[in-house]
Amino acid sequence: MSNMYSNKWYDDKAVEAKFLLGGIGTGNFSVGIRGQLCDWELWEDEAVGRRIPYTFFALRTEQEDGSVKVKVMESKKKPPYERSHGFDPWDNLGIPRFEHSRMCGEVSQVVVELTDSAMPVDVTMTGFTPFIPLNEDDSGIPAAILRYRVHNKTGQTVKTSVVGSLANVVGFAGYKRFADPKIEGEAWNEQRQKEGYQGIYMSNHFAEDDLRFGSMSLVTTSKEHVTVKPEWLIGGWWDGAHDFWAEFEETGQMHPGSSEPESTSAIAEAREWKIGSLCADFELKAGEEKEIEFVISWYFPNRRAYWPGHMFPKPEKEKTVRHYYSTLFSDAWDVSEKLLKKLPLLEKQSEQFRKALYETTIPAEMLDAMAANLTVLRSHTCFRLEDGSFLGWEGCFDDAGCCEGNCTHVWNYQQALAFLFPNLERNMRWNNFLLETDEEGRMYYRGNRIFGFDYYDAIPPAADGQTGTIVQLYRDWKLSGDDEFLKQMWPKASLALDYAFTCWDTDGDFVFDGEQHNTYDIEFYGMTSMTNSVFYAALKAAEEMAAYLNDEAHEKKYREARLKGSERMDRMLYNGEYYIQKNDQKGKYQYYDGCLSDQVFGQELAHICGLGYILPQEHVKSAVYSVYKYNFREKMGEHINVQRCYAMDDESGLILCTWPHSKKPRIPFVYSDEVWTGIEYQVAAHLIYEGYFEEALKIVSAVRSRYDGVRRNPWNEVECGNHYVRSMASWGLLLAASGYGFDLTKGKVSFAPKISQDHFSCFFSTGKHWGVYRQTIDPETNQLESRIEVLYGDQNDLELQQ
Repeated sequence: MSNMYSNKWYDDKAVEAKFLLGGIGTGNFSVGIRGQLCDWELWEDEAVGRRIPYTFFALRTEQEDGSVKVKVMESKKKPPYERSHGFDPWDNLGIPRFEHSRMCGEVSQVVVELTDSAMPVDVTMTGFTPFIPLNEDDSGIPAAILRYRVHNKTGQTVKTSVVGSLANVVGFAGYKRFADPKIEGEAWNEQRQKEGYQGIYMSNHFAEDDLRFGSMSLVTTSKEHVTVKPEWLIGGWWDGAHDFWAEFEETGQMHPGSSEPESTSAIAEAREWKIGSLCADFELKAGEEKEIEFVISWYFPNRRAYWPGHMFPKPEKEKTVRHYYSTLFSDAWDVSEKLLKKLPLLEKQSEQFRKALYETTIPAEMLDAMAANLTVLRSHTCFRLEDGSFLGWEGCFDDAGCCEGNCTHVWNYQQALAFLFPNLERNMRWNNFLLETDEEGRMYYRGNRIFGFDYYDAIPPAADGQTGTIVQLYRDWKLSGDDEFLKQMWPKASLALDYAFTCWDTDGDFVFDGEQHNTYDIEFYGMTSMTNSVFYAALKAAEEMAAYLNDEAHEKKYREARLKGSERMDRMLYNGEYYIQKNDQKGKYQYYDGCLSDQVFGQELAHICGLGYILPQEHVKSAVYSVYKYNFREKMGEHINVQRCYAMDDESGLILCTWPHSKKPRIPFVYSDEVWTGIEYQVAAHLIYEGYFEEALKIVSAVRSRYDGVRRNPWNEVECGNHYVRSMASWGLLLAASGYGFDLTKGKVSFAPKISQDHFSCFFSTGKHWGVYRQTIDPETNQLESRIEVLYGDQNDLELQQ
């Protein structure tokens, strides 16, 4: 087992690998394994596979013998090539490309290396989006930096040109019959120049409250000789492309207008597209390299003022609301201008985070899982409204959000947002308690009141989700040390917990036994440790909060319920190995004496928050090990699964439930045979807490081997949709491995590493700081030396508890 991370590279066989560029709640586009720009999701809707015309970067070289080569700066497309009409002209797949590529993506940046034995140069593309923990505004910029570094590998001088082209898709309205993008309105491009940068501003004539309203820009900061073509030739068929490539190949430059007249055809109408290009030309001496920097920015401030999903009814009259980033920028040019002005600081802080994270001395597979799933925050799964509200789907379809409403029983699992952007996480508590909890204490686990709609009664309250928010409140309070936040939330939080006693506990013995809607989208009946363990974690958290607030009545009530209920549940459900379900109402969608992977999920949440054991320690250890023993499969090929399939054939994975000592129910609970990465990560983190590190590593390694770039995208772990929220449970691996404890009410943090105690370091964060913890043990004296290095925030108000 190696504890030191090294850059993970994917070669060009990893055709599924795509890395998101864009900020939190801004929209995005992706960089694929070939270096291609793809999946243009600049608007409110998910758009996997969306392509926009003639948007690419290309290279021209001219050697001393006069030989000229022109190539798109991507590697060759891999088969299959089957298309009814061939590939579209605007994909440029008929233009030469580089032989090979490889890719490395880490949190805020992606690097693609392009090589070709027939070319005098090699190219490295670096894409960058700021990502700085605790700084949600600077991590929410609707733009991406693209840098192309060209290296002359010959012994001669090479004349070189780098050109970038971007389509103005303001007013994009889908595709026409022959897959041509349809642009509504009257798009226009404008050449602009400021000191230190120049480029093309793109917009359209729409009212400011129109969903289509917006702008784009393509900018370069190059100090080389730069030429500009604000608009390509407009003509029939592909006249503009012919004109562009002829000019580029002949001159290595771009100029306004064209020597060719605009023309149309009776068959091929003139394209309404407005394509703009920027070109930098320069000489490279033998062995020299130069880098050309571009910025692609966008500004589409409006979205529909409701959840455009499949659960909530669509309002009779559509209204629009603005994205949060519209409060920071006025248009796409303003985005580029402000980004470039702050770029040195943004890069420095983003790099400090990246370096601190990857210095963590835990296995590379675990670091990979933690870092890769941070892309969820920059995906369409998450968005922010003008008033700062942070909202999230569970995941996304290829063309829309999936499962709306800040679903409590799914967001229950993730930890990344809470520890990296706690202001956004605390905003979700405001939504949970102050908006979505009614006067009886029922919390509507799919929230819609943020858009002004009434409570949604179609689905019963979620037992695991509602009680889980109490634990989250405790965590968020301890991370921030914000007493006012706790006081503001407490009346509705305690009401929500009190509701649990009457809703799910039918006989007053402090054990849930009623109808318990849960994260499997069904209801468990009778006693189950899955929901009850979360309940006891919530009671322990609430007991602590009540004591802090001098709420003696609630403190006493919650302590009594926790002690009596957990003892009874343990006695009733622990079978000597693990916890089962007791349900006298025989029926479908239950698990009875099965071994459920989530059976002690509440204990993992309690460990993260430093709440101690809520169930007998030895029983917990046995239960979580049984989950690994019975539910982990080295090869899924012999596992019969008629449900959704996330792992197959020779792949390994953790099944949600098995029946090691009895026959599986004929109709088991929904999803029981599936493999979910978020459950795998919470079980792995829990295994670490209980001392089973190797077993945890095996589960995590299984997940990341499935997402290897060939079979699946390493930066998109799916469940009920792309970029699924539950996958951010992977951040719990860091919390468990480092034994991280936090209490900002006292200004203290603590660590108890589970591995590499003699030489350990890790990233850590609170609601006010982030940095690196380091410890060493002197082999001669056995003396522990430890310290924290705060990289962001004030080190003077944070103490390391020894």
